[in-house]
Amino acid sequence: MDCTVKVKRLDPAARLPLRATEGSAAADLFALCPPQGILLPAHGRAVIPTGIAIELPGPELVALVFGRSGLGIKRGITLSNAVGVIDSDYRGELMVGLINHSDEDYTIEDGERIAQLMILPVTAAQFVPADALSETARGEGGFGSTGRR
Repeated sequence: MDCTVKVKRLDPAARLPLRATEGSAAADLFALCPPQGILLPAHGRAVIPTGIAIELPGPELVALVFGRSGLGIKRGITLSNAVGVIDSDYRGELMVGLINHSDEDYTIEDGERIAQLMILPVTAAQFVPADALSETARGEGGFGSTGRR
């Protein structure tokens, strides 16, 4: 499926999103930092600029920002809001909120890959009030109700 996303550099040093391999489902987002980097203190949060803005082709698409597994597993650094949602009509800078779950400070360096950007289709659901919902085998069971294995 061909999808062309316009990317505007808000800073000449900003890097465009880049898919690392042909099989990559998402493109890396790169930090745009001052020379000293941006400190992400232990158990703290920071908002990291990317220096880019995007234009999706239309409202049938959404851009989702996901964490990078390497940062999460090796450093304890994840997105502060789990998944970032970039609506098709947003034209501002892409900013990435990160949280450091580790006991050690970490400095985000300029040009570091800090998140992944994935473009997905949107279903424009219609929400209607209902007095009853259909029965299922699961019913109202949640939070582990289907078992551990």
